[in-house]
Amino acid sequence: MVLAPLDPTTRRRHKLRNTVQTWLLVGGSIGLLVLCAFVFAGLEGIVWAAIFGTFLLVASLRASPWMVLRLYRARPMTQAQFPEGARLVAELSRRAELPAMPRLFYVPSRMMNAFAVGRPEESAICVTDGLIRGLTLRQLAGVLAHEISHIRNGDIRVMAVADMVARVTGAMSTAGIVLLFLNLPFVMSADAPMPWLGIAILLAAPTVGALMQLALSRAREYDADLDAVGLTGDPDGLASALQTLERRQGRMWEMMLPGQRIPDPSLLRTHPRTQDRVARLMSLRGRQAAPRRPYVAAPDRRPAPPLRTVPIVRAPRFRALGLWY
Repeated sequence: MVLAPLDPTTRRRHKLRNTVQTWLLVGGSIGLLVLCAFVFAGLEGIVWAAIFGTFLLVASLRASPWMVLRLYRARPMTQAQFPEGARLVAELSRRAELPAMPRLFYVPSRMMNAFAVGRPEESAICVTDGLIRGLTLRQLAGVLAHEISHIRNGDIRVMAVADMVARVTGAMSTAGIVLLFLNLPFVMSADAPMPWLGIAILLAAPTVGALMQLALSRAREYDADLDAVGLTGDPDGLASALQTLERRQGRMWEMMLPGQRIPDPSLLRTHPRTQDRVARLMSLRGRQAAPRRPYVAAPDRRPAPPLRTVPIVRAPRFRALGLWY
């Protein structure tokens, strides 16, 4: 397989844009939390928000990633069971210079999906039965490279920080509104002015924080796409996989963790639109240098299904807490 060369200038430009967006969104989310805490209880509120947020962050980072795997009924796959997938993970991990190779897990689901959990020192990549049976090895290499890029870039920790900030912001906002209503008779009887600006900030903070969290998720997806191409040297493979996922099952594959997502409008998406991701990937193909081969060899054929695995026969079920298998 001979491919067009990658354009280093375009890669650097996309990388810079993704990095700037990430820092702006993280900084904006933290700034919104500080503002909400200050409106709620002044400087003391900022101190309590920092203490509470630190506790939540440490607890989330120390939580075992295998808990998520149990929710999905994921099963570990050995090299003997899925040699083609294990080879791709090993080669991509070596190119990514991870301290430890991620463990490969199988999820008995018809949905085409993949996600990563853990940190670079201890991580896992889950692929569903539908994904293995629905993609070629070339497309699967792009998807696995995308998940390995999430692990290498620490995106799981970044999103944990964003989730912690959004939760504390929401808690501060709710507590502030409740206290306001409880003290409303006193404020009205004392003929004191209503703090309309503070009320507006407390009311808008959870929505603004959630939108920032979703925007951060989209920025990290763009960055994982970019780094995945750097690992495989094959933007067409990942672009083809994204188009196949979109064509086969719409936007259901965007759910990385159990829970319902609202895909439209674009501001409420966890992932960028597929056409936008494909356009960025195609822009990485250079036009001047001589053709070259991909960094990771993966033929355009379906992989052999893993040994001793049985695809699930029922579709995902919606429960009160989200989508479960």
